[in-house]
Order: sequence, then structure tokens, then C-alpha cells
Amino acid sequence: MKEKKLKFYSQLYIDALSPANFLATNPEALKLAQQTNGESLKKGFKNLLHDMKQGRISQTDFSAFEVGKNLATTPGSVVFQNELIQLIQYKPLTKKVSQFPLLIIPPWINRYYILDLEPHNSFVRFAVQQGFTVFMISWRVPKGEMGKLSFDDYAQKGYLDAMAAIREITGQKKVNALGYCIGGTLLGGVAAILAARKKDELNTSTFLATMHDFSDFGQLSAVVDLPLVEKLEKEIGKDGILKGTDMTNAFNMIRAKDLIWNYVSNNYLMGKEPLPFPILHWTNDNTNLPGNMYFYYLRHVILENKLSKKNAMKICDTPVDMGQIKHPCYIIGTAEDHISPCHTTFTTTRLVGGEVEFVIGEAGHVAGIINPPNGKSNGKYGYFSNGKLGKDLAHFKETAQHHKESWWIHWAKWLKQHSGKQINAPAKPGSKKNKVIEPAPGRYVKEKM
Repeated sequence: MKEKKLKFYSQLYIDALSPANFLATNPEALKLAQQTNGESLKKGFKNLLHDMKQGRISQTDFSAFEVGKNLATTPGSVVFQNELIQLIQYKPLTKKVSQFPLLIIPPWINRYYILDLEPHNSFVRFAVQQGFTVFMISWRVPKGEMGKLSFDDYAQKGYLDAMAAIREITGQKKVNALGYCIGGTLLGGVAAILAARKKDELNTSTFLATMHDFSDFGQLSAVVDLPLVEKLEKEIGKDGILKGTDMTNAFNMIRAKDLIWNYVSNNYLMGKEPLPFPILHWTNDNTNLPGNMYFYYLRHVILENKLSKKNAMKICDTPVDMGQIKHPCYIIGTAEDHISPCHTTFTTTRLVGGEVEFVIGEAGHVAGIINPPNGKSNGKYGYFSNGKLGKDLAHFKETAQHHKESWWIHWAKWLKQHSGKQINAPAKPGSKKNKVIEPAPGRYVKEKM
């Protein structure tokens, strides 16, 4: 651990002291300043003052995007809400749909629309086009008294209440669930407690770039340790609110060269404006975290790694044993993931007790997941599948087949095979009990910190 910390912080210093970060030693910035008679430096200083005022480095042109106008535009309706979530039901695009509906659970560190960006790269739109009745959780920004919300509250009010509403709306006894990153981490725990309670309510689980075994959680392990957790608990308090910007800063540190110093050079030394990029807009559209929930997660799930151990922790008063998960699971890790290392996502194949389909997507934590099948190549990045499980990730990849297309296509085929018969698409959203509240994307995703 000490060696990993030393390597991490040494790299931070190396990145910070790069000659490209200083005007006197950046030949491109000096040349541009001469060519523009100092206008580039004037613009750079203006950019610096703007970022100081907003409290963050501008990684993209934030004015180019607006949720509900050119982001998160897939038609749908909010059909259920509580103090923590809004549940969106999307309008069908096919006459027939698969019998079992799909619930998508995004990470609650950021907004849900990473999975519903622009129409051409919206995972939600793709899933609806494949003939699934799709629901999405939109997490609320915790404020004030919401700092007291617990890990159990996220399981009950976020997952179990949403699934109950979906079953009531669709009339189906089972739901397909898909969790991304930390959204998938808690999905594994909820799937285990449903199994322990003998409730056959989950038809399948899909885990996107998700960790359940935290014995090795990559570069983040150089930052997250017990002294840090204790320090944060003293500063914030268990009933307080952790600012979303703190989380973003931590993730930026992991790739400081690309996510910090690249923009220092571009924005301030060369006076250039960052380009509009929807993923970076999402990255910086932060939400907060309840201290009570977050510190429990850091201590028990990450540092003590209890989720991967049989009956080592309880969720909603029920012991968690992921080995009791017997329904089919689709697991994807991405090869260059710096947040959820691929070899760690692979360990979930040994934790669950049912049929497993494991896939390695090319690229990283976001680009590897948001990889739409558009254009001649049917996706910018390919994937590996059909490798042999039972050993390690290297053996899986050696025995796997490479496909030059998006993993979305493979996943859709897999889910259709496990989603029952074809039925008529719902004529309208909601039900008598769970009526339409407002159009998508809803209010919660637009709330500010």
C-alpha cells in the first residue's frame, strides 16, 4: 500500500512540474503569444479569472449543453418519486416489447444522463429501440436533512421501491436490472438480499464497470484509506453533506495530466476555449452525497470489503451473500478502466452463483461503456467475449473472441434471450396507482448543489 501511495503521489508531482505547465518553458504558448501580440495571454488570464469565480477548471464549453434540450432528450415520463429518486418510464419505440421490463440504475455520484446523452450515443434510446420497456432512476441532489440518509435508504428508497413501482405499472413479477459503477455495486447487494428473502423479483442483473470485491480497487486505493475516512468524518460529520466537487477533484487527480494540466496549458497559457464535449459536461455536473451513507460505504464496502464476503454485512437487516444470486448476470469490464479495474470487475464472476456472461470492452470507464453502434464499424471500440471463466482475466482474454463492434449489440441479444415472450408495448406510461408526475427528464436531474 505504501509503495502504491508513493508511486501515485510521485506521479502527481511529476505531472505538476511538467515544463508544459509553465509559460516560460512552454514553447507553444510562447510562440502563440508572440504571434498574437500577447492576445492569447490576455484571453488566458480572462479564462483563469472565470474559472476562479466558478471554482473549477473548465474542461468543456458548459454553455453548449442543457439537460432536456440537447442532453437527456429520450421521450418519457416521471411515474414515481420519493425524497431520493424520480423514476422515469420511457416511451416505447416498437409495437412489441420484451415481457420483462428493464430498470437502469446509474451511479449516484453524477447525474443519470451519462446513459442518455445525445440521441446518437444514448444507451437509453438504444435499449428502447431494441424493444425493452425501460425505466431509469434519477437520483436527487442530497441537501440539508438528507445528509442522514443511510446505505440502507439507498437500497430501499432507490432500488426496492423503484422495482415495486415497476412491477405494479407493468404487471410483471420480475424486473431486469442494470447498474453502472457504484449503481451496480449496490445492485449486487440488493440482488443478494432478495435472494436471501426468497423473493424471485429480479430476472437478470447487468453490471457495467462495477466492483463488488474491493481487495484491489486500482489507483483509488492510493487515495482512499482509513485516515482519510476519519479525517472526512471529523470535517463533514456523519449527518453532513459531502460536496460533489470533492469527488470530481479526486477523480481528476487520478488522471491529472489529462484532466487538470492539459486544461491549464490550453485554457490559461494559450488562451484557448475548451471544446463542447457532452461527457465532460456530465462529469462536471456534480451531485452531493449524504455523509452517513458515504462513510458507511467507504468503511464497510471498500476498506473492509464486506460485500464480497459471505454474510459479513447486512443491507436492510438482511445478510448479504452474493453466492445466492442464481439468476443470469451480464458483467462488462473495460480494458483501460482507471476507476473500476477490469481484473477487479472480473472477480464478480466468482462471487455470483448463477449463469454468467462476461465481456471485456475496449477503452475506459466511460468511453468503453458509452460506445454506441453507429457508423460503418458499428462502434468505435470492440469487445472480447466467450472466454473461459474459472481462472483469471488474462486466461479469459487469451481464450476469448474479439469482435469489432459495440458490446451494446451483444448485450441486447443476450437480454432478449432472457426476457420472456414478446408482448404489446404499453399504450401509456404509469398506472392508476403510479400516475404520470411530469415529463422526462424531470426536476431532480436539474436541481443544483
